[in-house]
Amino acid sequence: MEIIRGKGVCGGIAIGRLRFFEQRHRNITQWNVADEAAECGRFAEAHGRAIGQVALLQERALREVGEKEAAVFEIHRMMLEDEDYLDSIRNIIMTQSVNAEYAVSLTREEFARMFSEMDDPYMQGRAADVRDISDRLLDCLEGRETDLILGHEPVVVAAKDLTPSETIQLDKSRVLAFATCGGSGNSHTAILARTMGLPAVVGVGDVLTEAMDAKMVIVDGFSGAVYVEPDDATVAAMRKRQDEEKARQAMLDRYKGKPNRTLDGKEILVYANIGSVSELELVKRYDAGGIGLFRSEFLFLDSADFPGEEVQFAAYRKVAKEMGGKRSIIRTLDIGADKRIGYFNLDHEENPALGLRGLRLCLERSDVFKTQLRALLRASAFGNIAVMFPMVASLWEVREAMGLVKSVQDELRHEGRDFNGDMEIGVMIETPAAAIISDQLAREVDFLSIGTNDLTQYTLAVDRQNSSLDRYCDPHHDAVLRLVELIVNNAHNNEAWVGVCGELAGDLDVTKTLLRMGVDELSVSPPKVLELRKTICELSLA
Repeated sequence: MEIIRGKGVCGGIAIGRLRFFEQRHRNITQWNVADEAAECGRFAEAHGRAIGQVALLQERALREVGEKEAAVFEIHRMMLEDEDYLDSIRNIIMTQSVNAEYAVSLTREEFARMFSEMDDPYMQGRAADVRDISDRLLDCLEGRETDLILGHEPVVVAAKDLTPSETIQLDKSRVLAFATCGGSGNSHTAILARTMGLPAVVGVGDVLTEAMDAKMVIVDGFSGAVYVEPDDATVAAMRKRQDEEKARQAMLDRYKGKPNRTLDGKEILVYANIGSVSELELVKRYDAGGIGLFRSEFLFLDSADFPGEEVQFAAYRKVAKEMGGKRSIIRTLDIGADKRIGYFNLDHEENPALGLRGLRLCLERSDVFKTQLRALLRASAFGNIAVMFPMVASLWEVREAMGLVKSVQDELRHEGRDFNGDMEIGVMIETPAAAIISDQLAREVDFLSIGTNDLTQYTLAVDRQNSSLDRYCDPHHDAVLRLVELIVNNAHNNEAWVGVCGELAGDLDVTKTLLRMGVDELSVSPPKVLELRKTICELSLA
């Protein structure tokens, strides 16, 4: 038995045969063509087929995994229509009198190299997309089929990494789990695994090879381990864990439809945190009472350019309509720090965690902010949409943001567009400054939502992205809990309700403490909803 370790990005245990999905090794040969114009015509025909395939993949992705994952194919379409890319291929054919395959291959490597050498991580990530669209063109030129066949038996899909095209073309009914050499928690494989609810381990390195194809494996998405040809004792232990997990989930399913009420009658709102429209299905599956945090920045992170008002409006409206009247809190754009987007062209910052991020960036880029506010307000006419501003430190920031909301409301009224004039507006409390003036903030808004991840980071002066400092980043620290209690008291004393949407909300060790403080709402990842409900129902605060 061999044990390979990586990063678990979706929990669960899967046992089955491994199907190694190795990207095709191409041997592109060069030959001279007598008629360069005819060769350009052959390329044009292949290009047209590739555009059509990408359009079909986008439609399929919208049906199966939602708008967020489908957005990458819009990027692929734009890349396929990029004039610099196309001119490079055509110029190589015309000036060197060579075949289209060779011209695409040269352009593929040159453009991928250009993207890989850029400083911005987002733009570096586009190198994989250039290779993806170029391989599609080569398939079309060579007359190859692109659909991925897994066979009849459900398998564990393994690969160096999977491109967006490959993940969407997989027959999902035949996938038990994923294991990839590369990738991260935000890779396409990880996103697909979470959407499908399948165990997944990424970043295991080059020890995962094609030689392991067809071998029996166990994927432990909880610990991040992959067992290759496990012994009988390991198989028995893992099957027992599978049974225990199924039994635990069946037990938790009995809490669906039940109130979040303690033994002594205290009721609490239990909401879900999500990052895309595709995760609405998870909110429903786990019976969350609403959405406590919709991370709208993922609409921007997954776009090659600023998403327009109509694109955003469509996403927010879908949230409002599908939640059927349940409160859905959408956080306005929160980028900066660890979330960078190339097309914003932000200046380099020595300490981005203390730089231009969250509401600060929105106030500086009011054109972008007002576009988002227009989309949010228009969507509020279709359901119970609420909005909250992230990374607040001062009262004037909130007042300036509220002024922009009023300005947008006036514009929409003048245009005769519908919106909810009583839409709830809140602020996230993530800085010690916001916590200390939370009484003043509560008088300006309808609710406060405590983002305990950043509140812990800034209170304890610990970089939460630095894993070597884990022992110092303690969300149970007395200073953090005292700030939470101060925020709750200030909110209630000023007629605002208060929720917690950071990791602390799902920490069952402090659930009783938070409820005794008077927290009104806890928002967690969808799979934690029923477990939190069970904990609440077993508590007595008397």
